Amino acid sequence: MNQEEIKKIIPHRDSMLLVEEAELTEEGKAVGSYTVKGTEWFLDGHFPGNPVVPGVILCEMMGQTCCVLFTEIQKEGMATPMYTGLNNVKFKNPVKPGDKIVFECSIKRAKPPFYFAEGKGKVEGKLCVSGEFSFALVR
Repeated sequence: MNQEEIKKIIPHRDSMLLVEEAELTEEGKAVGSYTVKGTEWFLDGHFPGNPVVPGVILCEMMGQTCCVLFTEIQKEGMATPMYTGLNNVKFKNPVKPGDKIVFECSIKRAKPPFYFAEGKGKVEGKLCVSGEFSFALVR
């Protein structure tokens, strides 16, 4: 999926749409990616001379990737995915301009409208972020 197709699943738009490409795997996982250009608003001041993608932005990217798993649900009418929790989030390596971060996420259990997931983000196979999180799909 490209960004136009992703916009049919999640309501995020520029400058908060932070997944450039995504796909659903046969194993029922969502894989999404984003290449850090170095001009993003979230790098301003974080940190001068040594830009690093903030952890909260990595969590948002991971969450947006996970929302690709709601493709079928969203065909029934757009719902807004709202974070309801983040647990066991770990940051292992920094993500910097020029890096392409690839996220892999899966739903672990669901009790609609609540969904419980886990994900990880890697740059060139090296783990940068991982965590568990939950959403409510609000109509």
